Amino acid sequence: MKILVINDDGITAPGIWSAVRALRRVGEVVVVAPDRQQSGVGASLTLHSPVKASEWTVDPEFQSNGSGLYPVSAFSVEGTPGDSCILALETLVNDVDLVVSGINAGSNVGSDVMVSGTVGGAVQSFLRGINTIAISVAAVTNTKYDIAQKILEPLANKFMDHTGETLFLNVNIPKTEMSQVAGVRVTTLGGRSWGENVRAENVGPEKRYWISRNKSINQTQGEDSDIAAIKENCISITPLHLALGNDSSMPTVERLLGDIPKQMFG
Repeated sequence: MKILVINDDGITAPGIWSAVRALRRVGEVVVVAPDRQQSGVGASLTLHSPVKASEWTVDPEFQSNGSGLYPVSAFSVEGTPGDSCILALETLVNDVDLVVSGINAGSNVGSDVMVSGTVGGAVQSFLRGINTIAISVAAVTNTKYDIAQKILEPLANKFMDHTGETLFLNVNIPKTEMSQVAGVRVTTLGGRSWGENVRAENVGPEKRYWISRNKSINQTQGEDSDIAAIKENCISITPLHLALGNDSSMPTVERLLGDIPKQMFG
């Protein structure tokens, strides 16, 4: 099996290489990742300037094969996670069987997936009919990746024999020790867990603003949600899809339109 690994924390982030350590026991691994931190860029793409990709020399740890370990190669991309995934699948890497995005430092739960570069970059592989895993740890600092590694290897292995519908799994690991993990849950997307704070600063005659996602939102979450699972020290696995349409609101929109079409067209 050939596995593409991308992320939004950048190619030097420890999380992506933690993923590689787990995945090279499953199949051949190719890393194609941004050359710098890209958190919060969502599914954005670079469309108005060229994107550069360069071969990346992997650490000696990943250069040796044998003992059940598959080879690893890597490319650094001057672009977004979405750019990285597209370049990989369209140009740099042939015959990818599975795409893994992460391991991200910081959770991607609930409505956060709308701005997540970890999830947003992985959208490109799912759109191309490739099974995809986005995986994150609910710790931005002092992040430990051992639990994520422990589930990532067997989960990736399951896709070797998976013949059903194409899956897009969003995996979130609680901030805890392995001995304190309460289980694994298949979950729904929760609501909003973090809001934005805006801080102004004066730089000479200019006023600038910093946007930070550090405002806790105390929104009631469903018992089967990813947010609830993480709070209860469970690993959350949420199946994602890309259907953003809200069919149930169509009658409301029809009423809202009223006679506008008649005004326009007679």
